[in-house]
Amino acid sequence: MVSTWARSLYGVMRVERLSPPVASRLAAYATAAMYAGLAAGSGELPPLTGVLNGIPDLPRSVARGSADPTLTTVAAVRLVLDSLLGEALPTTRSAIARLADSLSSARVRAGVAAQVRSRSDSLGGAIGVAIVGWSRTDRFDATRGRQYVPPVGPGLWVNDAPASLYATQNLSGVSELVALDNPANQLRGANVGDRALVLSRPKKAVRTIPAVDMAGASEPYWGEVRPFALTRWDECAVPESPAYSTDTGSDLRRNAAEVHATRANLTPEQRTIALYWADNAGESGTPAGHWISIAAQMVDERALTADEAARLMLLAAVAQADAFIASWGYKYRFNLIRPRTYIRRLIDPAWEPLIPTPPFPEFPAGHSTQSAAAAEVLTAFLGDTPFTDSTSVSLGHAARSFPSFRAAADEAGMSRIYGGIHFPVGNTSGSELGRCIGEKVMERWRRSVKGQK
Repeated sequence: MVSTWARSLYGVMRVERLSPPVASRLAAYATAAMYAGLAAGSGELPPLTGVLNGIPDLPRSVARGSADPTLTTVAAVRLVLDSLLGEALPTTRSAIARLADSLSSARVRAGVAAQVRSRSDSLGGAIGVAIVGWSRTDRFDATRGRQYVPPVGPGLWVNDAPASLYATQNLSGVSELVALDNPANQLRGANVGDRALVLSRPKKAVRTIPAVDMAGASEPYWGEVRPFALTRWDECAVPESPAYSTDTGSDLRRNAAEVHATRANLTPEQRTIALYWADNAGESGTPAGHWISIAAQMVDERALTADEAARLMLLAAVAQADAFIASWGYKYRFNLIRPRTYIRRLIDPAWEPLIPTPPFPEFPAGHSTQSAAAAEVLTAFLGDTPFTDSTSVSLGHAARSFPSFRAAADEAGMSRIYGGIHFPVGNTSGSELGRCIGEKVMERWRRSVKGQK
């Protein structure tokens, strides 16, 4: 049940074309509802009070066995997603409803008594209401609709990526550009259908789950959103971004030269890695969805119990959400120029990266940050063990195997250099930031659980 809900989140992120920060927030609240539902119904999981910032005391069952954990969880998650996805496409909302109904019906067929079902639905609904109320205090609403004018200067970020590079974003009612050299952009029998058609049509303007704006500035105020586990968004420090300089001996120029040389001598394997981890918003479930998918695979493959699964999914999602809050806070603090702008200005006027440059500043790398954060949580729970990731098979990529979660996070970070969208310093700083965040999340969890014993 937990892994099924988690996998469904990837589809929501993809179809709704969410930006990575918005996707990570959705996952954190949804997994909090999963955890709280199981905690309330089973009595084995410790409460979330003290684990997550600002969360209220959540309802719990009055007696062990008086509520069904699965039905309680389904009701809680459904209510939270119905609220957070209130502006979603009709197909998204109906898919959530069908999944909830299917999971509930399975428990009814298993013989759960009517009175238990009623108590479970009521308890799950009360948990969902409490989590929705908690979500409305995280300052997300205050970031909606605010105008942003990027600062102007020679070393500052500007969104100058050409629209011709985009597949799913560059659309009208009658035409669609598809770059056939990227497996994610190719239609196949397995992924052609009504949902693909919905994905390929323009999405109306909404406040709560807007489609990523590839021509604008993505979530410039995200650093103001309340972190889930960090005491403040900049609890984990990063070094200053490299100073802008045109001098051939400067740090930034050396970083740019490395990106330029890497692109010119890209190996087939490096190209595969860049496209595999591209996780472009609008084409995929974003980096946030990718690691949620990996965690869901581990739930099934390692045969975790429901309680173990809920704990893993929650803390992986929380680590990613805090990683996006922190990295976005630093990104818009430094507003560092992207490789495409710098290289075309000073090294090669015709240069293009392999993958589209995303619509936000460079430093530190967001994918590196959240991948490292998620990997720390997965390693803490599952160990430093090998695994195979099949997340992007539906996008046309072969599954990839890794010796560890940290190795996968390292590859995800390097993919941004192979793709030409980050400097090496952005990757390394992001990875260090993400590891710190993952460790802080696990410290918060252990400290809170120990204090409750």
